[in-house]
Amino acid sequence: MHHAATTGRPGAGPALGVSLVLVAIVCGFTALCYAELASMIPIAGSAYTYTYATMGELIAWIIGWDLILEYAVSNMAVSVGFAAHLVDMFDWFGWHPNLRWITPAYLPGGLTGVSGNVLYTPGWHLGFNFPAFLIVMLLTLVLVRGIRESAETNNVMVILKISAILAFVFVGMKYIHPSNYHPYAPQGWSGVLTGGSIIFFTYIGFDSVSTAAEEAKNPQRDLPFGIIATLIVCTLLYIAVAVVLTGIVPWQSLIDDAAPVVNSMKKLTLLTHSETLHWTRLAVLFGAMMGMISSLLVFQLGQARVWFSMSRDGLLPKLFSRVHPRFRTPSTATWIAGFLVGIPGGILDIGTLADLSNIGTLFAFVLVSIGVIILRYKQPERRRGFTAPGGIAAPVLSVAFCVLLMAGLPILTWLRFFFWLVIGLMVYMLYSRHRSEFSSTNMQASPER
Repeated sequence: MHHAATTGRPGAGPALGVSLVLVAIVCGFTALCYAELASMIPIAGSAYTYTYATMGELIAWIIGWDLILEYAVSNMAVSVGFAAHLVDMFDWFGWHPNLRWITPAYLPGGLTGVSGNVLYTPGWHLGFNFPAFLIVMLLTLVLVRGIRESAETNNVMVILKISAILAFVFVGMKYIHPSNYHPYAPQGWSGVLTGGSIIFFTYIGFDSVSTAAEEAKNPQRDLPFGIIATLIVCTLLYIAVAVVLTGIVPWQSLIDDAAPVVNSMKKLTLLTHSETLHWTRLAVLFGAMMGMISSLLVFQLGQARVWFSMSRDGLLPKLFSRVHPRFRTPSTATWIAGFLVGIPGGILDIGTLADLSNIGTLFAFVLVSIGVIILRYKQPERRRGFTAPGGIAAPVLSVAFCVLLMAGLPILTWLRFFFWLVIGLMVYMLYSRHRSEFSSTNMQASPER
């Protein structure tokens, strides 16, 4: 319904499609590294599971602590995006809640209405994004009671998301103004790089393909094909949206907007009075919201499972590995994860959250890729169901490109990230290493290990 004003941060502009291609290439190299690491471990799991089994406890702790940040902050960003779409749906039906209870308390770029009027100046204000908080808590309740994802449900969600994207592309392309593409890359290469850094979190989750290494009939052939095919399809859809979106409205109006597609469609509807746009906007809203709900479910589930695993290994208090007596789910970890995501989701804006999610994910990718290089030299004889082609080219290029994208993030994001890592290392040194499953105390207590 509303979008934040520009904060002067350089971006890709209409060249966002180039940024998306760059990110896809980075993800391709990283996915090959994930696939190799996953094929060395005979169980399904996350980067934490793989590194614990191959590189030891300290590196596993760092990745686990980093994954907590990645999952939590990416879901905060998604919850803010969901809230923006829900508010836009309220607007579609003619209901306009009090602005104070549907916007974050922190708006670094301020807030303006569709017509350009200033609603909030940059900084803090009295408010709370209740839609973002409530959707997280509702899904937390669902996860505590237990949910089983079926292939059929997942397929329906995918179809809804793709249908929403295609509806926007085919309807929106009729309203493209070529003048909006000039200049194509207003900030040059630095803008393209920053654009890739900003939108990187849209690719989070692609690495799940790599965890199927043990299930593939011919992993050496099937995994690269599955990874590359997934990335190509996603990238083509993303580029199509970027091309249409930056063609129908000036790119400056999209900065820090939590719902740029539907807000742009609303502007066009008000200008053209098109019934087609009016109803397409509703369809896009529904498809986008369903997609975000599925994403929130998957990552809240994943976050609780990482906490559960770390608690089971003794790196976090046993509180996090408690299982609900009736539903048999890690209920305590799930509730804590819910509040950890829901409260900041009600306070912070999407730009701040996306940056933290990006740097956390990129750092995890760097560690995984370095791990592949180390294991190539330290354990060359170890069985691998899949080996990334090209020698060490894939992990080296993955590290290089991830660091390049990290360089495009603001200094403030780096400082926040280092602060998080320092806290994590302090927790490890003061608590986790003394209570770990493989600490000297526990090893002496269990000599049979």
